[in-house]
Amino acid sequence: MATTVIQARVGSTRLPGKVMYPLDGRPTLEHVVTRVNHADAVTDVVVATSTEPQDAVIEQYASEFGADVIRGSESDVLSRFEQALEQYDPEIVVRVTADCPLVSPQFIDASIRRITESDVEYVSAGLERTFPRGLTCEAFTAESFERVCAKSTEPRHREHVTPYYREHPEEFELSSLESSAVFDEPWLQDRTDLRLTLDEPADYRLLETVYREVEYDGILDVRDAIEYVDENDLGTINQDVEQKALK
Repeated sequence: MATTVIQARVGSTRLPGKVMYPLDGRPTLEHVVTRVNHADAVTDVVVATSTEPQDAVIEQYASEFGADVIRGSESDVLSRFEQALEQYDPEIVVRVTADCPLVSPQFIDASIRRITESDVEYVSAGLERTFPRGLTCEAFTAESFERVCAKSTEPRHREHVTPYYREHPEEFELSSLESSAVFDEPWLQDRTDLRLTLDEPADYRLLETVYREVEYDGILDVRDAIEYVDENDLGTINQDVEQKALK
């Protein structure tokens, strides 16, 4: 029913090769794939990378991590998602980026559940963020995404996949998930002070420390990760990293 597409490439401008950086001896991309596979509502996991030669390493290893692979245009990322729709014919598509090694399976399931139970077409963490960066995804119906594909003609729409939804809210049934809908614990809610995504060296220092020091079985629980960050004041490591703006 739901296909998760993990967009990944080696050629990051700020931290080249970051999706293959090791965390607890395993590539970042492997952690992302494993975590997505722990979401109950996901039926297929696909890594969508480019046809550029440097991304052959992603194709080589992604299947070993438990994902299918499709390759397409480096700049027209939206076209890779179109390929996934054609190949897997899902009812719901989940978009995950490969620089989120703590993406929450609970958030993925909650976003899919919101679509199936509330008759909405697009779910995200919303314009008013209440989660740490790196825990969330976007989910949308295949039918609505076909409309997005037809109307996404600007290069930035093709590169970033989903801006058209947010720029044209009058055309879709949109819904935002707040942290209180995923986490019961008050100390996990409204944690916009934390960055748990991988964009720059400071982000890697934080994530590498967490994965090295926190014990886990299968996947590292978000609660344990955030608790360790709080107890050891690790949030200061990357607090000055600025999130890259969409162009």
